[in-house]
Amino acid sequence: MKALIESIVTSLVDHPEDIVVAKTEEETKIVYHLTVNQEDVGKVIGKNGRIAKAIRTVVYAAKTDAKKRIYLDIM
Repeated sequence: MKALIESIVTSLVDHPEDIVVAKTEEETKIVYHLTVNQEDVGKVIGKNGRIAKAIRTVVYAAKTDAKKRIYLDIM
């Protein structure tokens, strides 16, 4: 899942070397924390959050463990 997030975001940003994806796992959920360069935040979020919503939709659809919910937090 981490590789999927990185591959999607890499094509959107100008500084792909600054992409960091951290994973936090709890009993009922898995949270991926995405951090990008300050200049690229707007590109990842998009107008009215449309790009962020699309990235989250792809990540939610690709989940492998049906028992845990997956969240994507863009910082």
